[in-house]
Amino acid sequence: MGIKVQYTDDFFHGLNKLTGIPMNKIKNYAKENNPFNILEHPNVLEPNQRQLEKINKLNEFIATYNVLKLEQEKEKISFHSPNESGQYFASLLGGMKDRERFLVAFLDNSNSIIELQTISEGTTNMTMVYPREILKMALANDSSNLLLVHNHPGGSVKASQEDVAITQRIVDIFKPLDINVIDHIIIGGYSFSSMAENGILPSDKMSIANYEPIEMEEVMELDEEMEI
Repeated sequence: MGIKVQYTDDFFHGLNKLTGIPMNKIKNYAKENNPFNILEHPNVLEPNQRQLEKINKLNEFIATYNVLKLEQEKEKISFHSPNESGQYFASLLGGMKDRERFLVAFLDNSNSIIELQTISEGTTNMTMVYPREILKMALANDSSNLLLVHNHPGGSVKASQEDVAITQRIVDIFKPLDINVIDHIIIGGYSFSSMAENGILPSDKMSIANYEPIEMEEVMELDEEMEI
């Protein structure tokens, strides 16, 4: 004998709203039967024409959603190494010399992209990053991990002390929330570097979270940049 599933009033209320079938009729049917039969075999409750049309439209929506979800799973972009993520973002930002851009990839626990957002766009050597916006998007997407990306319009792929400090600021915000910054990719021309691969990615919280805007400025002098 199978385990009897207990359905909530919210479930019955939702089914009532979506199909137009009276809730007491749905509840009575569900006492001895699987209520999903109402969608799969609508004639079990002898719906009127309008109710049947609603059920058919709901089934069409569910079928379309399932197909799109399967296609999305096939096309989901996942990162398994710094080289993979670097190549991907170099293809997006490579050759962009008009302004500096800061992107964040919000990832699930398998490092697949849930959402990719351009957080800010600046001038040829500066952009402003707003940590509060990153936090809001990360929580909205139930992110497990973050991958930071920005480009140097001047073409350098070397991480400056400022780049490392900015990454630390973001780690300080997300570490207490168990959201990991897995890398910070720097794009210059069609080349890239990875802080994680080069062993300079901050991973531990160092200070109190600071949500003030961050001004990022590209440092052009080589002696002021961190050699990698």
